[in-house]
Amino acid sequence: MADGTPHLSLEVYPKIAEIGQAAWDGCAGCDNPFISYGFLSALEDSGSVGRRTGWHPRYTVLRDAGGAIVAIAPSYAKTNSYGEYVFDHGWAQAYERAGGAYYPKLQVAVPFSPVPGPRLLCRPGLPPGAMAAALEQLAETLDCSSVHVTFCAKAEWDALGEAGWLQRLGTQFHWENDDYQSFDDFLGALSSRKRKAIKRERRDAQEGLTFTALSGADLTREVWDFFYSFYTSTVDRKWGGAYLTPEFFPLLGERLGDKIVLMIAERNGRPIAGALNLRSRDVLYGRNWGSTEDVPFLHFELCYYQAIDYAIAHGLKRVEAGAQGEHKIQRGYLPQPTYSAHWIKHSGLRRAVAEFLNAERQDMAEAMAALAEESPYKKNGET
Repeated sequence: MADGTPHLSLEVYPKIAEIGQAAWDGCAGCDNPFISYGFLSALEDSGSVGRRTGWHPRYTVLRDAGGAIVAIAPSYAKTNSYGEYVFDHGWAQAYERAGGAYYPKLQVAVPFSPVPGPRLLCRPGLPPGAMAAALEQLAETLDCSSVHVTFCAKAEWDALGEAGWLQRLGTQFHWENDDYQSFDDFLGALSSRKRKAIKRERRDAQEGLTFTALSGADLTREVWDFFYSFYTSTVDRKWGGAYLTPEFFPLLGERLGDKIVLMIAERNGRPIAGALNLRSRDVLYGRNWGSTEDVPFLHFELCYYQAIDYAIAHGLKRVEAGAQGEHKIQRGYLPQPTYSAHWIKHSGLRRAVAEFLNAERQDMAEAMAALAEESPYKKNGET
């Protein structure tokens, strides 16, 4: 009776293979690559999730009276707050100073991937809120302090809010394709000053380099070996360690194939930088990037401008370039809200977090409105 009705039963699985691809993707659908069996199984089979990183799979499944799987959530028991991009370290510290144990907690998310999308994966006809009670029940069973559904869809956020969960608002920067026919067409929508700045950045970044977008059979082991060196060069500089193992990327290539778009920059035929993207039917999602050379504006070229080029050429509606980065605004990526919902068992901590989130949501809404005013796109009368 996971959702308060007698016809749904809750089960928990430590391995996604025990659920199976047909059942998983039957709930997840075939479009968003990050919630697919292929992506999540590659994380698990490569050792990227598990004891080493503190992401312990506890996949949540609801079955109907006939035993059929009708809902799934990519859920993990967490022993830390790393690799999430929705920060609750302050909540953990406050609770532990008061004598509580914040960890383990239950995280419903795509590990290491701040990509918005569905998290409560229900077959048609089952409302997303049906998973709320199941997740609360699982948290009680696992002795977790809380449940966190991060980067979820707006409908899920609303449903969880109606179920009494706390709601958090964030922001990312996305590029929207206004039916552009070329990159120059996109540039024509910008103010003169921003247009000139982007042209200058592209000229400097492209000097002496060639760029290629690889997918499917072009993603050889040699290509992935190059890319892993780029990935580790970036994470070692920023965080001192890589979440994703060398085995993850070739597995991803095998399992997602044409849904991967790997942008590669080469100098004299040798790769020197790469940016990993995944694509759905109409969205390109930017993920990891790295470089073994320090080239001015190469990050912008490979992660933002090449992504826009690809989206225009393939008729995609949007580019989502990942977490953070107000610098993206001047390059055509505008602020968009992201959503997360939180269930906290301890009433005192729940009240404190609720007060914090009430103020934070207002601040975030005001900040997004202010950021939108910095848009590089032409305003009335501009050239």
